Amino acid sequence: MADLPGYMRACLHTGKLAFLAILVSGGIVLQILACALYNNWWPMLTVLMYVLLPLPLLFFAGSNGSSLFSESENSWVNATKFLTGASAVGSIAIPVILKHAGVIGWGALAMELSSFFVLVLAIMCYIGMSEDDDYSIL
Repeated sequence: MADLPGYMRACLHTGKLAFLAILVSGGIVLQILACALYNNWWPMLTVLMYVLLPLPLLFFAGSNGSSLFSESENSWVNATKFLTGASAVGSIAIPVILKHAGVIGWGALAMELSSFFVLVLAIMCYIGMSEDDDYSIL
């Protein structure tokens, strides 16, 4: 991509940012629709897990985000991986438990899980895009 002119690279980066914005806003819309369409706001409990999900990364991993993808002997990095994984499992478990308890319906469960997967896709696209070091804030 180094042989492309500067205006073309800027256009491609703008397109990537627009795609990320559409993914994140789509995930948020699905989250709100899961509650509003079925007139039941219990699925908003999942938002707590979305807030808790990046906190271990911010507190324990610091600015070295690439250490999460490598094997390390650092116990703080291992604790970060565990807490992040527990939050991700909680993001799936809360709607499933609510459905099992009969609090929400199948439609709300499907929208909650699709919201989670859309937001995870946005995070994965961001991580892939941050390898360019143009947008890296990790």
